[in-house]
Amino acid sequence: MGGIRRALISVSDKEGMIAFAQGLAHHHVELLSTGGTARLLREAGLAVIEVADYTGFPEMLEGRLKTLHPKIHGGLLARRDDPKHEEDMRQQGIPPIDLLCVNLYPFEATIAQPDVRLEDAIEQIDIGGPTMLRAGAKNWQGVTVVVDPADYEAVLREMEQSRGGVGAKLRFQLAAKVFAHTARYDGLIANHLSRHLDNLEEPDDFPRILTLQLEQQQTLRYGENPHQRAAFYADASPSGLAQAQQLQGKELSYNNLSDSDAAINLVREFAEPACAIIKHGNPCGTAIGQDIADAFARAWSADPVSAFGSVIACNRPITAALAQVMSESFIEVILAPQVEAEAATTLARKKNLRVLAYGGLEPQQQAAGWDLKRVRGGLLLQDFDDLVEDETLWRVVSERQPTAEERRDLRFAWKVAKHVRSNAIVYAAAGRTLGVGAGQMSRVDAARCGAAKAEELGFSLQGAALASDAFFPFRDGVDAAGATGVKAIIQPGGSIRDEEVIASANEQGIAMIFTGVRHFRHG
Repeated sequence: MGGIRRALISVSDKEGMIAFAQGLAHHHVELLSTGGTARLLREAGLAVIEVADYTGFPEMLEGRLKTLHPKIHGGLLARRDDPKHEEDMRQQGIPPIDLLCVNLYPFEATIAQPDVRLEDAIEQIDIGGPTMLRAGAKNWQGVTVVVDPADYEAVLREMEQSRGGVGAKLRFQLAAKVFAHTARYDGLIANHLSRHLDNLEEPDDFPRILTLQLEQQQTLRYGENPHQRAAFYADASPSGLAQAQQLQGKELSYNNLSDSDAAINLVREFAEPACAIIKHGNPCGTAIGQDIADAFARAWSADPVSAFGSVIACNRPITAALAQVMSESFIEVILAPQVEAEAATTLARKKNLRVLAYGGLEPQQQAAGWDLKRVRGGLLLQDFDDLVEDETLWRVVSERQPTAEERRDLRFAWKVAKHVRSNAIVYAAAGRTLGVGAGQMSRVDAARCGAAKAEELGFSLQGAALASDAFFPFRDGVDAAGATGVKAIIQPGGSIRDEEVIASANEQGIAMIFTGVRHFRHG
């Protein structure tokens, strides 16, 4: 394990830098640096050699040219075990650089600014930084390369344990991290610039060239079926399910994660205490309540048969009382912002039960990035369906106006229907689903399936509300709903047969609202 004698430090993110440099100086490491980083270290009382003094070549072009020099790159690229490299270095007077600590110009933060100008984005494209990083990482057997402030502690700890050196395993891990980092950086640049290919002033909504980078969170036992391999990846700014911490239970499966995502996305629709019970991607029971225990009880009673072996999400912490009730049933996964200590003790008695805390998610929080769907030979990309609807734009199209209670039920059913696979019909009353018709090939079948489910569970649909994720193409769906006793319907509208559909509602005394927004969910 070779000792570190010389380090080059040049960072835009100064977090933790003084402590890291002090740790290096403790091991008698010579510090080379540039510009603002050199000033920071010098002000902290550290001895620093400016790169310009080290190379004998001044910074040029307003700082654009400072580290692209043979004395820098020779020191990074020279193999320590190659006599020819050693001879070249000796003849040219180039000493080795054993540690490189660099992070890049803030290109990502720059393009995140609204209305950023193309020239401002381009100015934040780092040239010297990625070049040095790639050089040092390629030569990982002789150079320790640090790109992430989170790794400072690990490097110093290993140097302390090994009298100033860093082992091969950590050097390789850091090198791999460097290439992932520079690949992501270049991908961000390619994505942003390729939005301007047709118009330099007005970028397209989507990049012409799309580069993605995701980090593996875990490998899974298998995919949707045992013969399929699977893994879970998170993007660079994990949120939602990717930020969840598993508190207990068996390893999560592919289907567990898919249903967990559906469950979190549904409960985040509500400001009130809410619980969503998901089975095979669809909500079999959803409810709001006076508190989270009440919401769970009402959601479970909406379809206790389907809830067996389900995934359940709550938008409030799990209390001790709720944990006791939950532990009496077979549940695959429980998700909540937090789990109270006593509740965690109760749930821990069921060793196989997976419990996840996903932290805070504000209702209607806008998801970053894009919604992606893989198809053979390509990728479909769209915005997330996170539209915050303006209810003042909803139109009552029926002769009868909905009552205040019916409006509340319609609003609730509409939020749930958004998360049901199309064709989707949701029957609801008093803040609870009564029947869900999901994934049917015709909308009238979805209406009949949801009504049959309600009847099977002993629920009366007399006076209930119905939500449809897309318009009724014919009046038959409304006829079927009216026959069950439904008295209020919410749907997007927009069918060429809207007049027939509205006529059916009027004939049956049904209040009907058109939202003007469709929520197809094809999976």
